[in-house]
Amino acid sequence: MILYVDSSAIVKRYVAESGSNEMRTVIEQAEAIGTTTVSRAEVVAAFRKAVRMRAIAEEDARIAVRNFSKDWRDLVRTRITEGVVRHAAGLAWSHGLRGYESIQLASAAAWQQSIGHDVTFATFDLQLWEATRQIGLLVFPENFPEKYLTNRSAPK
Repeated sequence: MILYVDSSAIVKRYVAESGSNEMRTVIEQAEAIGTTTVSRAEVVAAFRKAVRMRAIAEEDARIAVRNFSKDWRDLVRTRITEGVVRHAAGLAWSHGLRGYESIQLASAAAWQQSIGHDVTFATFDLQLWEATRQIGLLVFPENFPEKYLTNRSAPK
């Protein structure tokens, strides 16, 4: 399996929360793991936000950032090109995605097209998960259980 991970999926590798065990398992099974370059800032920001919200201790967040930074070099990193941004703009409009969510999805689609193999897109954001399925990419988790819903991903 070739796995594309968005920031919500990456965070689960370093912070224990619903879906973390499943995410670690799928990462171990993947032949290649990729993400877009913007994920680096998104993931670090998510760790910092978790500290602000008192979901994790600051020292635990610092450890997560260090571990993520070490692992960063092993990820295939897709570049954000004008073509990816153009595709992302269309996805943002047609699926009601936020800017970086649409960048993530467009990056995964571009990676799949460039390598000529199916890419499985891992996300724990319900709206992004649904958009991924609608554009025809494989998605992880295969079924989006209610236990993964967060305030950010809950239906409005």
